[in-house]
Amino acid sequence: LKDYGIPNWTCDPDVMKKSKTKPMSVHSLRYADIDVIAALGDSLTAANGAGATVNDPIAVLIQYRGLAFGIGGDKTLDEHITLTNILRKFNPDLFGYSTGTGSANVWKTAKLNAAIPGAESSDLVGQANDLIRRMKDHPEVDIKNQWKLVHIFIGGNDMCDWCDYPDVVSAEHFRDNIGAAVQILKDNLPKTIVVLVGMLDLSLLRKIDKGKYFCDALHTFECPCEQELNFPDSDISAECKKYMATEQDLMDGRFDTTDDFSLVILPFFEDINTPPMTPDGEPDLSFFAPDCFHFSAYGHAVVAKTLWNNLVQPVGMKDRWANLTDLTPPLNCPDKECPFIRTTKNSVDCKPYMTPAAN
Repeated sequence: LKDYGIPNWTCDPDVMKKSKTKPMSVHSLRYADIDVIAALGDSLTAANGAGATVNDPIAVLIQYRGLAFGIGGDKTLDEHITLTNILRKFNPDLFGYSTGTGSANVWKTAKLNAAIPGAESSDLVGQANDLIRRMKDHPEVDIKNQWKLVHIFIGGNDMCDWCDYPDVVSAEHFRDNIGAAVQILKDNLPKTIVVLVGMLDLSLLRKIDKGKYFCDALHTFECPCEQELNFPDSDISAECKKYMATEQDLMDGRFDTTDDFSLVILPFFEDINTPPMTPDGEPDLSFFAPDCFHFSAYGHAVVAKTLWNNLVQPVGMKDRWANLTDLTPPLNCPDKECPFIRTTKNSVDCKPYMTPAAN
């Protein structure tokens, strides 16, 4: 299968070290200080179809969690980019990432990946409670003392139901559902940073469908609203933008009231409304699983690279668009002047949060 890794990637040794003493503030959290990684979401975080071969749509039902762009750990960064594989460069003892194939209730595969295929934002509260239970039950997780990163990506299934149930899956409900789940994490998981990847503009699916009967037929089943003729591209895009805008409401400070918890939103999907393209101007189907909807292993790797580069940017200066076709930009490193995961507070002024690295 086509894939994408970054061989021999490294950064300045000082930014790759742990803190000299375990940080007490999330705003002084180095990447190597992350001990535990976890995830909530839907089939994209479960990586449905990521390892499927071309023209095998049945394999889209398989959850290739080890390839998921956020929490997959099947390969090394040399072979396949995921947030996990990058963080393991900073902390080889990172715990919680997924491997292999299997559903969310198979611990050996899923670990702390609680994502459920078909999930909508209303399901996140249940996933958050499930994740907390997993952490409390597992002897390798010290909830009180280990720093944790929880990755969330949700919204595609909400939008696929929007045209039929606009009041039930409104942008405001979407925001409130995510907020309720994050609040549960805040109430139960000290020493945690939540990384929320912003909504994907689903209007790009129609650009993939054009002239491709196989993809078009599958999307009729997977995303009914995408096939509504009285629901044009401009409406799909506008509703996705509303979802994105309401997500930003969650950055109003409600999750920055304690030093041991914060929420960061990564908006790199916000202004992407065209799929990756081939040199001849056609949608690059190698980016997608055989259903032209989920990401392939290669697609997960490209998204993971973009996610990381968005993560290391300061809050308020994060890119809202990414070129998923062009692989020439590098995998960036944290800023030596502020070597922490960028939060609302250290992005304004990092100096009050500066702490020394380990020797």
